[in-house]
Amino acid sequence: MLLHITSLPGPGRCGTLGADAYRFVDFLAAAGYSVWQTLPVGPPHDDGSPYQCLSLHAGDPALISIENMIQSGWLDTAAAVEPWNELLAHARRGFERHALPDQQKHYSDFVAAEHHWLDEYALFRVLREEYQHAAWVDWPAALRDREPAALAAARQRGAAALQLICFEQFVFFHQWLALKEYAHRRGVLLFGDMPIFVAHDSADVWAQRDYFQLDADGRPTVVAGVPPDYFSATGQRWGNPHYRWERMQQDGFQWWIGRVKTQLRLFDLVRIDHFRGFESYWEIPAGHPTAMHGRWVDAPGDALFQVLCACFDPLPVVAEDLGIITPEVEALRLSHGFPGMKILQFAFEGGPANPYLPHNHQALSAVYTGTHDNDTTLGWYASLAPVTRAYVDDYLHAADEAMPWPLIRACMASVATLAVIPMQDALALDGAHRMNTPGTSTGNWRWRFEWMQVDDALAPQLRRLAELYGRVLPRP
Repeated sequence: MLLHITSLPGPGRCGTLGADAYRFVDFLAAAGYSVWQTLPVGPPHDDGSPYQCLSLHAGDPALISIENMIQSGWLDTAAAVEPWNELLAHARRGFERHALPDQQKHYSDFVAAEHHWLDEYALFRVLREEYQHAAWVDWPAALRDREPAALAAARQRGAAALQLICFEQFVFFHQWLALKEYAHRRGVLLFGDMPIFVAHDSADVWAQRDYFQLDADGRPTVVAGVPPDYFSATGQRWGNPHYRWERMQQDGFQWWIGRVKTQLRLFDLVRIDHFRGFESYWEIPAGHPTAMHGRWVDAPGDALFQVLCACFDPLPVVAEDLGIITPEVEALRLSHGFPGMKILQFAFEGGPANPYLPHNHQALSAVYTGTHDNDTTLGWYASLAPVTRAYVDDYLHAADEAMPWPLIRACMASVATLAVIPMQDALALDGAHRMNTPGTSTGNWRWRFEWMQVDDALAPQLRRLAELYGRVLPRP
């Protein structure tokens, strides 16, 4: 089941790692589902996109459950209405007073173990607040360029705030790993999502500029995106800086090893977004407003994955291989044994040889009705031309079952090893409930479901299909 944490029900402005997350795990277990896929869980920018985060390693503080902190005895209910920084300060004092000795040790161990990213991230956050959320390239030059004296002074004046951010990240990881442990007890694995690129305005780029193609002022010289495709006639200009791959190779891809290590601490399985960019990537001059006039540039994906597969054996990833996929990209994926993705909403154009049609699937695949970038299946079906809709109905034998269930059934019946259903499709929701529309910058990432939408018959209905097609795993 594909559902981002922010889409869970609950009292706040977005879903959290609180009681509704545990209830969702119970729902998955009842439905016979053994994998919960989320979007990236890092701290997003103000637009809320989980694919443009302030850090590769940090967790989004908005996902922290205030109720869980109250239940832990670290926070009293009166303080729970305070602004975030004051609430966090209350929780920190409560933790110091009431946390058990082993919890206190877990905190000190966390800060020591994660210092390689936590120190720089905390300072980045403090400075970002100090300069009213301005991008780091617009900070005073001494801080932008990380002059030692300027950094030391910033650490001194922001000492209290730095400690709070370290505590905030401890709480996030503490709550996340508790949820992960509960999910495992219920037979559910967590499936994450790792974007190939990094937001320019992030702690990682600011702290490690030599890994990125930047000018003397820290601004990108070229940016990432994709050429015109199914989602956009002008392509997608993501704006992320490109890597200096030759620099990354010099130290044996240590930057990537650290990144994957964090992901595999959080998740049991990870989707690598835009996998084709590891074979060759679309390079757009930074001054161009669209992605139309870029070029393909070779990337050392094979060398990278040889290192990662040796370091993490096995390397549990799914390759997002959508878009313009060449034989070279396919060879890179297959040479390392990574499953690719099959999207059923892409299956009904181009005739019977379309690789997304179920009769063309391979076992080394993850099949989806649709992803977070697609319309819901009901919205997609309603938008089809009559001739295409008739083809869908004929192929799926859909006369006796209302959408989206024929497509869900086809997903379950595929020979692909993993079948993934977005929660919107399980709830049979229309296009008003889609998560993201690529190429747009407003109105995305906000969808949430309500428990009243989940009737008592849904989990048994999902489980019946999963059992019918042999997808319910025996409990450990």
